[in-house]
Amino acid sequence: MRIFGLIGFPLSHSFSRQFFADKFLREGIGDAVYENFPLTDIELLPALLKEKKELCGLNVTIPYKQEVIPFLDDYNEVVKGTGACNCIRIEGGETFGFNTDVAGFKQSLAPKLAPHHTSALILGRGGAARAVAYALNGMGIGFRYVVRKQLVNDDAILYHQLTEAIIKEHPLIINTTPIGMYPDTGAFPPIPYEYISSRHYLFDLIYNPAKTAFLEKGEKQGAAIQNGMPMLIIQAEESWNIWNS
Repeated sequence: MRIFGLIGFPLSHSFSRQFFADKFLREGIGDAVYENFPLTDIELLPALLKEKKELCGLNVTIPYKQEVIPFLDDYNEVVKGTGACNCIRIEGGETFGFNTDVAGFKQSLAPKLAPHHTSALILGRGGAARAVAYALNGMGIGFRYVVRKQLVNDDAILYHQLTEAIIKEHPLIINTTPIGMYPDTGAFPPIPYEYISSRHYLFDLIYNPAKTAFLEKGEKQGAAIQNGMPMLIIQAEESWNIWNS
């Protein structure tokens, strides 16, 4: 039996296990299972790989998309470019890293993207934010990070520095943080929502709940909104293709 799974912590928010269970049933895939592996520390990954010798592939989620890279034997150019990995193929005892978030984000962003969405604010700066930035660069969309704490020689914007002008200049706003994710569904990134307009497009990588407080607030202002479910499905299918290539 081939084993695939998800590493991260916590994993109570994740739909991946159910997604693959449904996929295996729907497509008659009887030689594979998908399990959750909640690791409290990424240092536990080698022990997991040693224990579960039938492991053929892993997805990686918060908070290990960056931290997992030193544990990989090799990785592709997208991982190098983003500094983040969310998909691991295990073959002959070796681990190969990929990033399917980039393809998932680009394809799920596109349907509601308008010609004037040429500048973006990326909320957060973790592994998912790096994938979003990589994708935006490839699409010719300028962006700035919005963070809680600046680094040395940093051009990122602090949340409290967001002004009406900045919000209007960036009609695409992407939440890559876990703020608002189940079970803390009442939380939302602290941006000035009163400046959001119908010209804006708010994209949330969170898919549980389906409509976060971030998206609800944007929708009330007339903005186009999109959650992370299409991105999840696309990146999951990309992972399956990588594991079986």
